[in-house]
Amino acid sequence: MRLRVHTIIFEADTRAGRAFDLALLVAILVSVSVVIMDSVERIAARYGDLLEALEWFFTLLFTVEYAARLWCVRQPARYARSFFGIVDLLAFLPSYLVLLFPHAVAFQGIRVLRLLRIFRILKLGAYITEYRALGRALRGSARKILIFLSVVLMAVLLLGTAMYVVEGPENGYTSIPTAVYWAIVTMTTVGYGDLTPHTDLGKLIASVMMLLGWGILAVPTGIVTAEMTARRFNRPPTTRTCHECLSEGHESDARFCKDCGALLPEYTHD
Repeated sequence: MRLRVHTIIFEADTRAGRAFDLALLVAILVSVSVVIMDSVERIAARYGDLLEALEWFFTLLFTVEYAARLWCVRQPARYARSFFGIVDLLAFLPSYLVLLFPHAVAFQGIRVLRLLRIFRILKLGAYITEYRALGRALRGSARKILIFLSVVLMAVLLLGTAMYVVEGPENGYTSIPTAVYWAIVTMTTVGYGDLTPHTDLGKLIASVMMLLGWGILAVPTGIVTAEMTARRFNRPPTTRTCHECLSEGHESDARFCKDCGALLPEYTHD
């Protein structure tokens, strides 16, 4: 029974597993919609009872789902400490915290606890294959992106400092951090307009930064796209999940986990 439940909840190569994922996706989207509507005063005043009933329905649903996940894995504590384990806990915990602390000193504290339920949207990442593929590509290109960001940081620091020297406090560049803030806003092509260069040299530097911004914004996209293209030919063929370390993507004929070496259960699919 535990193996069957694990296959349904953690994998998506069976009809039951795909149906579970689809049902949970709908539940997540509807529950997040309930939280959003509850924050609109006019809607909450008219449909408050219905929204509260729906909220508790989803709270109980996600509680049962979380308990089922803990029950069917071999190391519940490991799952509970994982990223998606924490996300699953946040999906229902705020509702219970509101019950435990009904007389909090500040209403704002209760409101924050209630709004934490919006983190349910993070559960989507566990049930959509494209999310997983993007996550693997981001992890694979993290080092390149980090190096790229360090280069950008050096560029905005140097050019921001140059603008501080060229423009000076009299034109609004009162400190190097302020000038660096302007450099970041300019290079990312946001352009708030609260700080603008007045000297010809300052305008030249700003023009160079704006042109650099167009090229810089394309670099991370290219890095991630290249990583996704490289992984396309080595895409994990299944959603088989190890019961010990919860890693997924094992070959259909694999006998042992490629990450921890644990014995894998027989592959089930239809």
